[in-house]
Amino acid sequence: MSRNLPLVGVILLLGWAFWASPTTAEIAAGVAVFLFGMMALEQGLRGLAGGTLETLLSRSTDRLWKGLAFGAGATALTQSSTLVSLLTISFLSSGLLGLYQGLGVIFGANLGTTTGAWLMAGPALHFNIGRGALPMLTFGVVLILTRHATLKSIGWALAGIGFLFLGIQWMKDGFETVQQAFDLTEYALTGISGLALYTVIGIFATVIMQSSHATLILTITALAAGQLSYENALAISIGANIGTAVSTGLAAITANVEGRRLAGAHLLFNLGTAIVALVFIVPFMLAVENLAGLFGVGEDNHALRLALFHTLFNLAGILLMVPLIPVMVLTLERIFRSKPMPADQPRYIHANLLGTPGSALEAARKELLRLFNRASGVMATALNFEPAQFRQAEDPEALLQKPPRVHDHDMDALYLEKVKPLHGLIVDFLARIPVKGKRAQQLVSLRMASQSLVEAFKDTKHLNKNMVRNLRSKNAALKKEYLQIRANLGWLLNQLQHLSDSDEEDLEVELAELSAMAEQADIVASGHLDQLIRDRLISAEEATSLMNDSAYAYRIARSLIVMARVTFGSLEGLDMELQDQLSLDPDELRAILTQADSETQEKVDPP
Repeated sequence: MSRNLPLVGVILLLGWAFWASPTTAEIAAGVAVFLFGMMALEQGLRGLAGGTLETLLSRSTDRLWKGLAFGAGATALTQSSTLVSLLTISFLSSGLLGLYQGLGVIFGANLGTTTGAWLMAGPALHFNIGRGALPMLTFGVVLILTRHATLKSIGWALAGIGFLFLGIQWMKDGFETVQQAFDLTEYALTGISGLALYTVIGIFATVIMQSSHATLILTITALAAGQLSYENALAISIGANIGTAVSTGLAAITANVEGRRLAGAHLLFNLGTAIVALVFIVPFMLAVENLAGLFGVGEDNHALRLALFHTLFNLAGILLMVPLIPVMVLTLERIFRSKPMPADQPRYIHANLLGTPGSALEAARKELLRLFNRASGVMATALNFEPAQFRQAEDPEALLQKPPRVHDHDMDALYLEKVKPLHGLIVDFLARIPVKGKRAQQLVSLRMASQSLVEAFKDTKHLNKNMVRNLRSKNAALKKEYLQIRANLGWLLNQLQHLSDSDEEDLEVELAELSAMAEQADIVASGHLDQLIRDRLISAEEATSLMNDSAYAYRIARSLIVMARVTFGSLEGLDMELQDQLSLDPDELRAILTQADSETQEKVDPP
């Protein structure tokens, strides 16, 4: 109940204000419609430009200035710093973006938010934009009712712009009505007290409305209507910057460590920028006066001067904070420490990523790669390899010698402890990613890769039983064959682990060589098994076991290579050859997609 007290207080305060002044209701309704328009616009742009923004962000990670440019440009285009921030957090969480580059995007987004003030202070104040709202709302709703995803997104974007225009017009009309009744500037405060009070008002308004855009639009309309003094409006714009960082911080309380680091950086940047603006407000005002005169902005055009001030102090914040980014990264990483990940907890996949399918799929790929590294270590242990011998081997022959001790491992218990929990979370995550087009093929590829990894693990369990027994056999020829199977699989796991840890440009060539080795190791296809039988080196019963175990080894190799082709490289780099190898007929594709629900519940019996 205590959590709802602020909300109850706000509702009671608004109810009293509506009863006391009908004009207040018009202004408040304008703010509400404006906020709803922002949400609708964000939903539409997410559908239209989500994939494009993800692609652009993925290409803006190698240089800080690219991150700054992306943050500023994307926020100016979408008029939603929230959308850009969420996308940045999703890339951080999936490991596609480092904190250093992420800070550049967030700092740039702060500068991008200033474009909203320019749009409002310029065209929006001098035209009756409410007239343009009605056609946009009409066409927007018509498109929203269609089933086509792109048209629906366009509809949401149009409706959002329509609601934005309508909200701004209502705010303008409300303040003009207030102006005829009484003058709010009578309550203006000057000096330090006015600066402090209206900064707090800006913080409070932004936290309540969850939008610095809305605070600035409301401030500019009040300023243009003569209901707010210029100095007090400047203080509110400073407070709005702090308020948006506070809102981000509150939203990131339940986020992962990357989200908390980014929220912390956002708060540090906005607080630092606000302190600079407050301390040096007089020099900033003089700079605004000089630039306004240079660009021909009239002395009475306080709205444009406010927009100019807002841009100047955010730009000053970037110039001040960018050189401090390395120190800031070290400080944030020291404050928000990453905890060791439990075996059954994911490192990359997170529910917050589901809104950005591209980064969600990439996060699933990285999580699957993490699962492979864990599973491959268990498989090597099941093959009775010592860690040092396994990692330091330079060729398959180095793995041929008999292990000093042959252990029989409980593969069911290892699967339940090391593989199944994380695999279940990956399958559940994949089932909830909304995809279409080429993303759907990538999703199917990842599902096949995860299934192939588990099948390889299960086949290793079956192989382990006979291998442990036959490595202790008195038949030297039989023991030699099992040592060879063991060495081949050990070398395959060794090479795949090296490939998974490197940025191998010729990945497909390396995997093709490993695939060729697996083909050559098939003793049935090569006729080697028949030769062993003819030479009376193994009995018929031993030949049957060897044939089955050779088939297990071949299937393990094939499954691991299929998994590696999808998991070891970027999803964007899946070439046509891979897609041909993973191509499915409609019945197979339907079966994999419908299987997700049962896999999600993880009620499958252990291997």
